[in-house]
Amino acid sequence: MIDANAVLDGTVTIALALLCLSFFFAVIRVVRGPTLPDRILALDMLVAAAIGFIAVIGIKTGYALYVDIAIALGLVGFLATVAFARFIMTRGRVAEERPKKKPVSGGKGHR
Repeated sequence: MIDANAVLDGTVTIALALLCLSFFFAVIRVVRGPTLPDRILALDMLVAAAIGFIAVIGIKTGYALYVDIAIALGLVGFLATVAFARFIMTRGRVAEERPKKKPVSGGKGHR
């Protein structure tokens, strides 16, 4: 017969391995991401992976305090994502409002 603690330990080990893998891929996307929204989405994924880590460690140790820490991190991560989205929207609006400069011709001109 399989012991419940053995199943829980195996599941926690698999969950931590998968979270490490997702954390690794998110870090790669933060570094390589071609655009700013890609990087922000990857940072949001890092926060989600960190919440998963904290939750799994809380299950492994049996401390309920880790759940409160994960909830607080989720709130902070949500606020950071909203702030980044607002920054992107503001930056795009500023780029649209700038007057376009006319090309400056060289001193000699064309004939």
